[in-house]
Amino acid sequence: MRRDPIASSFLGDYPRLLAEVSSTGRLPRRDELEALRELGERAAEHGHGLRQLVGLYLKETRRLWSELPGVAETAGAAARARVGDAVLGAVDAAVAALSDGHERAQRLAVRQEEGERREFIDDLLYGRSDLGRLAERARRFGLHLADRHAVAVAVGAEHYDDVHPTVRRIERELLARYEERDVLLSTKEGRLVCVAGSADTTVLDTFAKLAEAPGPGYTAAHRVAVGREHAGAGGVVLSYEEALGALEFADQLGLEAVRLGAAEVLVFPVLLRDRAAMADLVRTVLGPLTQARGGAEPLMETLSVCAAAGYVNAEAARRLDVSVRTLSYRLVRIRDLTGYDPGDALQRFTLETAVMGARLLGWPRTEL
Repeated sequence: MRRDPIASSFLGDYPRLLAEVSSTGRLPRRDELEALRELGERAAEHGHGLRQLVGLYLKETRRLWSELPGVAETAGAAARARVGDAVLGAVDAAVAALSDGHERAQRLAVRQEEGERREFIDDLLYGRSDLGRLAERARRFGLHLADRHAVAVAVGAEHYDDVHPTVRRIERELLARYEERDVLLSTKEGRLVCVAGSADTTVLDTFAKLAEAPGPGYTAAHRVAVGREHAGAGGVVLSYEEALGALEFADQLGLEAVRLGAAEVLVFPVLLRDRAAMADLVRTVLGPLTQARGGAEPLMETLSVCAAAGYVNAEAARRLDVSVRTLSYRLVRIRDLTGYDPGDALQRFTLETAVMGARLLGWPRTEL
């Protein structure tokens, strides 16, 4: 759509200023420059670009030049040169003042936009505000909350904020690839958050890949969690909470995976639904391990690593940096102390479940 031409009303007292400067050679006064700044600010608020505004003033300068008193009434090349120098100096000062005002308005608009965007993100991720109003605000930021959405959350060694180089890098890449898609990128409490519509599942996959490997010189995320798809504004909140929960479980359990889906850790909320029963399981099954030299932790780690290695002793020993003989001794020690044999499928499941429960409950560092 063609932009309307800028109106001459944005000239203010500029013609009078040029006339006086041409006659007296004086500099523009402070109040005159401030008035020009306000005109520049008002032009920006009305959607006029700086190039348009400067073009208007230069066009007016050319139109008035031959009519300026100092130019029309001055004889001699030297005198005309002095008048021209004074007028051009006033033009330069006027353009600088207009630019200051225009930029001031733009900075204010950016801060206001950022504030509104931050408020919207907070309301969206925490489920605040009226859902109808939230959906209306969401359209302004490119989201259609009537659809299904999923949320991915990345965490790194450094806290992410809106000006973090890695955040800017990922934002540029996502916008370049998915400018017209249903996607929103933001930061929240030091984490990087991406909300995407379920119509195109590649968006969150691309986000995760960029977060994991943003490129040389950028800080990579050490974990990315993706919540499940849900419908509506409440679905965004639920998916976000699932992603946060997956990150928490991964830290508690010391999982090695960089990328996690919320569906992969659904078993852990189930395990913790009855904390008293889980605490009883940990005390009963793993409590005897505290009698071992060095306490329960080394033997619990042995069980976790064996499970991760598929109970291939050579691989588990390599990961633990011990000999196969030492590993075998530890497994025998676990069987003797607990009465549960890691070589038996059912008893091994009980041991593994108890170890996971202990990690989730913070045992043995935290007393049950």
